[in-house]
Amino acid sequence: MHIPDGYLSPATCATLFAGSTPFWYVSLQKMKRALNTRMIPLISVFAACSFIVMMFNLPLPGGTTGHAVGVGIAAIVLGPWASILALSTALVVQAVFFGDGGITAIGANCFNMAIAGSLAAYGIYRFIAGRAAIQSPRRVVAAAMAGYIAINLSALLAAIEFGIQPMLYRDAGGAPLYAPYPLHIAIPAMMIGHLTIAGLAEMVLSAGAVAYLQRAEPQLLRATAPGAIMAGSDQNGVTTRPLWAALAVLMVLTPLGILAAGSAWGEWAPRDFSDSATRSQIASASSNTPLPAQAPAGLQKLASFWTAPMPRYAPPLLKSAGWGYLLSAITGTGIIILLFLAIGRVTRWRME
Repeated sequence: MHIPDGYLSPATCATLFAGSTPFWYVSLQKMKRALNTRMIPLISVFAACSFIVMMFNLPLPGGTTGHAVGVGIAAIVLGPWASILALSTALVVQAVFFGDGGITAIGANCFNMAIAGSLAAYGIYRFIAGRAAIQSPRRVVAAAMAGYIAINLSALLAAIEFGIQPMLYRDAGGAPLYAPYPLHIAIPAMMIGHLTIAGLAEMVLSAGAVAYLQRAEPQLLRATAPGAIMAGSDQNGVTTRPLWAALAVLMVLTPLGILAAGSAWGEWAPRDFSDSATRSQIASASSNTPLPAQAPAGLQKLASFWTAPMPRYAPPLLKSAGWGYLLSAITGTGIIILLFLAIGRVTRWRME
């Protein structure tokens, strides 16, 4: 679901970046007063959790891979605006440092996953949960539906962005300049895997996290449940230690994320267009429609726009893929924490 450089035209990238900017601005404005010592660890841990969750690749129908995003539980605990901030930070770190998603496509990826995903998850959760008690099973069901629908909405938006490229941008000979497959191929190719495996993973993650927090830290569910009754409401204070412990466990397990063979649909490198085995896999996952003979010209040009320091979560100094993946997880988490500490310090300084 991470759109790489070269798959969207510069005009599409600019439009989606411009469309994302007001949401980022409102998020920062709304979170300005909340970015204090209590909220910084909370937003940091959910940004880091989203980063780590997206490293667990899952095998999807057609030989491609996908992943959960963590947008459901982030929106449920943090609310939509803080969730937008948290997931956008994770996506920017992935693109800049690990080449997961393109630099030119940051606006598109943030719009699809962080913005549309957070707003959808929050709205669906609030609608289904209503005024049910914090510990009500209804909130677990609401979380499951919120995560499932949000990730599928994000996938649908990405599929549409892929699919409109060959309609709008072709060279003089009529060949696509960027993403090569039209809507009638892009939408099924993206949605089949997300409506099944990836969507179910996000559903289980969201529902499981809410069920756990209902028992361990119900106070964390209060922000998006105004007026809801909570048993044991005399509890004071909120701790994020269980969340950091869960993050540490996930981090240790990240090498499992490279076990799934293949790549995500629409995330092929230009060299994949000239590899016969890869071409066959791509065609199989794309309604048996073959790829162009070579990578589209615009895609080739923009694909090398940015070279990440640790591309594909594989640090150049480490030969072991597993250790490299683990080091990438640790590095990305550390960068996210430092970024939010810096944001919190600047915010407090400006408010003084």
